[in-house]
Amino acid sequence: MLAGLHHWATNNNNEVLKPTGRHRRNLNPLIPSTSALEEAWWGYLVNGAPAPFASINTRSERLETARSALPQRALVPATFWREMQKPARIWHNFGFADAELFTLAAVVRTGTTPEGHPVTCYSIVMHDAPEHLQNIHHRMPLLVPPHFIDEWLLSTAPAAELIGAARDASLTAAADVAARPDRPGPGSSRIDAAPTLF
Repeated sequence: MLAGLHHWATNNNNEVLKPTGRHRRNLNPLIPSTSALEEAWWGYLVNGAPAPFASINTRSERLETARSALPQRALVPATFWREMQKPARIWHNFGFADAELFTLAAVVRTGTTPEGHPVTCYSIVMHDAPEHLQNIHHRMPLLVPPHFIDEWLLSTAPAAELIGAARDASLTAAADVAARPDRPGPGSSRIDAAPTLF
């Protein structure tokens, strides 16, 4: 898996991970099981086109209260994510010391590319940020610490129970997250994960 991440980063010229789009066909690393790594489309495809609704992120609250079963879950490997502080409009990088590799919770569905090919699509799960990050941004990705990976990927618990446990695990991990100002170039997405993993 680590070799696959290195390979992906090299092939993407160490650019930050960005949502896949109609013109930018970058596929990003995704871990849909405890022993697999594949490249997937960030954001949902509906009828061969990018979804007409916001789909790069999914609210944890929406998953928690859904009447249907939870979608397939996956992990997005990253070393940081970005959020913009408003109204100052200053971008910040969020992560752990020493560019530590961590994983973000994602939900998955199958889409069809404009050319008619099936492709795995994913959306990053978001929830309220802890108090020490709220002054920069009120939302953050749902972090999945190592001890919760199997639970996130494999649990058959009811949606409310699993999302509640995932949120607790994420907030515990986020206690060690720090933010530093950064000013990425134009066109960077609201949330990016770094492909320079090591």
